[in-house]
Amino acid sequence: MEYLPLPPEKDKTGSDTFPTRPHKFPDISERQQGVTKKSYQMPKVKTNSSAKKRFKVTGSGKITFQKAFKRHILTKKSTKRKRNMRIDGTVSDANLHFVKRLLGMK
Repeated sequence: MEYLPLPPEKDKTGSDTFPTRPHKFPDISERQQGVTKKSYQMPKVKTNSSAKKRFKVTGSGKITFQKAFKRHILTKKSTKRKRNMRIDGTVSDANLHFVKRLLGMK
């Protein structure tokens, strides 16, 4: 805020007096309607909603996922095939950088 000096004013007796508080001219941001911020804050990085439902980060830092094709039409699939689909898969090194970016880890 800038304070501008004012010339002395005449009171009722005719003597020069100075105002007790100088007039204050508001900054441009104060004159605008609504809330204005003085400083700029970077936006938050959002995690991809579909990725956070599909992937899980283990304690060692690996990223795991549930294997596909185990929801229905299981009668024609062998027991060994269904058993192997129970085990969580790990994201390969080729796709790791992409999945980490979706999860907001990079």
